[in-house]
Amino acid sequence: MKDDADALAIARTVAAEAAALLRGAQDQVGPVRSKSSLRDLVTEWDTRSEELIRRRLQALAPGVPIVGEEGGGAVHPGPGDLWLVDPIDGTVNFSHGLPLWAVAISLERDGEPVAGVVVAPALDWEFHAAVGGGAFSGDRPMHVSTVTRLDHAVLVTGFPYDRATHPANNFAEWEHFQRRAGACRRLGAASLDMCMVARGWLDGYWESRIQPWDLSAGAVIVREAGGTVTAIDGGPFRSQRGDAVASNGAIHEDILAELAAVRARMTVP
Repeated sequence: MKDDADALAIARTVAAEAAALLRGAQDQVGPVRSKSSLRDLVTEWDTRSEELIRRRLQALAPGVPIVGEEGGGAVHPGPGDLWLVDPIDGTVNFSHGLPLWAVAISLERDGEPVAGVVVAPALDWEFHAAVGGGAFSGDRPMHVSTVTRLDHAVLVTGFPYDRATHPANNFAEWEHFQRRAGACRRLGAASLDMCMVARGWLDGYWESRIQPWDLSAGAVIVREAGGTVTAIDGGPFRSQRGDAVASNGAIHEDILAELAAVRARMTVP
């Protein structure tokens, strides 16, 4: 890949093509089956979207490895370039006709996200960013919020598919922030959660036990919008770790401190 701007242009082109495929598909979802659990769903459109994305990325950026939710592949921390693809982030929403779902594509270089795009076809939203180029909602620059107090902040998160049986289910953290934050939301698509932080609609996001392709594009978009992204323990963000905290920066340390306080009271595998 020549540079981050080239990667972003390719990602935007391919994401738009996948969005065109999926636009209106909620009216013809077809069979829905479960993957790892009864709550982890996949439709024929997940597969069709990823097949299109893989084919087009291979044509436009030959030789760059691709890791996708449906087609597999091994996520590596580097060196080199790697595409991460979520053909439909929020399949549960998609399969129920709820428009909060997205196509997410990112390029990581040496384990760091350097370009990303998130498109919500049913809502006509597109968010994108490349390192050093700023973050955009469509063609409009965007920036994180200016909220400085956790008790005024609106946070967003998600829950793992095996939340009914696994002790690391985010329930304690959710209850804790319901008491400490201004408000909490659960929308069902991590890539959109992070883009809403970048857009300033929400102030912070946290989640763990989540896949790299759910996090990578949103991470570069939040950072380029002026926000902060770290691992959930405050260390450097790496998508393959499967956890993240993203915020406007002003409340980031408060979110980390509250999460640490919850974990200090728990035994989390």
